[in-house]
Amino acid sequence: MAFFVIQVKTGNEERCRLQAESFLHTRRERLFWPRRSLRIRRQGQWRDSVAPIFPGYLFLQAEELPADLYWRLRGLPGFQRFLRDNAHIEPLGPRDRELLQHFLSFGEVLDRSTVSFDADRRIRVISGPLKTLEGRIVKVDRRKGRARVKLELYEDAFLIDFGFDAIETLPAGPPAG
Repeated sequence: MAFFVIQVKTGNEERCRLQAESFLHTRRERLFWPRRSLRIRRQGQWRDSVAPIFPGYLFLQAEELPADLYWRLRGLPGFQRFLRDNAHIEPLGPRDRELLQHFLSFGEVLDRSTVSFDADRRIRVISGPLKTLEGRIVKVDRRKGRARVKLELYEDAFLIDFGFDAIETLPAGPPAG
């Protein structure tokens, strides 16, 4: 099945998803809104928070996009457009689809990954959503427990923070890869 991307007003993802599910429950198509779990420190207290991986985007899994479904989705509150654009709707390409399926394999809300650091302070992902994304990590904030990852969608690059839990430091060795 293909994945079609629906751009909605940022902050309206949940509302759009809930409304769409009211008419998708009788169909074969499914709507996904991938999110990630982060620990955020506010006023000296750590709190768990959930944030979208792709802010302002929902993903429709379908064989094709029939006209009746197209018009119902366009009527969602906060709907902006289908990607590439409404006149040229394209499903995700193989690379983008593989990345999305990687995230969805952990569920719609991704927990923090488990990582360790070697003596040279290089990150090693042991388990979790960051496992196959080591080459895309551009920055690590050990104090906050976050790794900034460079992602692409339709050839547009952006940076997203993913949470991690660190365990003991490993001895120095050749980089993973």
